[in-house]
Amino acid sequence: MIFKGKTAFITGASRGIGRTIALALAAEGANVVIAAKSTEEHPKLGGSVFSVEQEVVAAGGSALAVACDIRFEEQIQNAVDKTIEKFGGIDILINNASAITLTNVEQTETKRFDLMFDINVRGTFFVCKTCIPWLKKSSNAHILNLSPPINLSIKWLANHVAYTMSKYNMSMIALGLSAELKKFGIAANTLWPRTTIATAAIQNLPGGEMLMKMSRKPEIIADAVSIILKKSALECTGNSFIDEDVLAAEGITDLEPYAVIPGAKLYPDLFL
Repeated sequence: MIFKGKTAFITGASRGIGRTIALALAAEGANVVIAAKSTEEHPKLGGSVFSVEQEVVAAGGSALAVACDIRFEEQIQNAVDKTIEKFGGIDILINNASAITLTNVEQTETKRFDLMFDINVRGTFFVCKTCIPWLKKSSNAHILNLSPPINLSIKWLANHVAYTMSKYNMSMIALGLSAELKKFGIAANTLWPRTTIATAAIQNLPGGEMLMKMSRKPEIIADAVSIILKKSALECTGNSFIDEDVLAAEGITDLEPYAVIPGAKLYPDLFL
């Protein structure tokens, strides 16, 4: 129960990777804030802040479900205010909420471009800004953005420049904060998967059923998150982690249990 008494604020935690991280931290005693837009279950995606709240409590943690669309600063502030009112502080910030559109420039609609930048970039930035005053009060504070290592090889920009720009911005936020906040003992890192992760969002893509069979379960991300958050914030900051590498450093090299179908060929994720 290493996270007993620690409060984790997780965006996009109503389903998928965010939900799995929430449950993993809850199992280790954390207070978990489920901050997401979904107050009702989506027919294709499932999950809501309230369903995950119940799961977090069942897993052994304390929970706060709060509707929060991170495109709007007043909703971010409201979510943080409710967190402080219930738990008294914030020790961990997981920026998981993200929007994706894998289109080239000509096919990228203005509304899709704006959605990615409003959530991935602007939203992440202002969630960090709003949480920082409380993270400064923590004894081992961590910010972790679920975004890729920055690699300016043209192949990562060629087919989906808008999405790549938005995700690299998330990584730039973390790397910048690692320097800005080091003197306060706040760590800022990024984490990205080596292979695709099986979520409803992946399943609903064209060819998603096949892709799901070539993916890993989101538990691999959750386990990597737990390992990172247990490290000293003073020493573990400014890193762009890959899930496999985090586990390998802890001696965990048999990753077959994470595969949706053990032994199946895995599909490499974007940016790696």
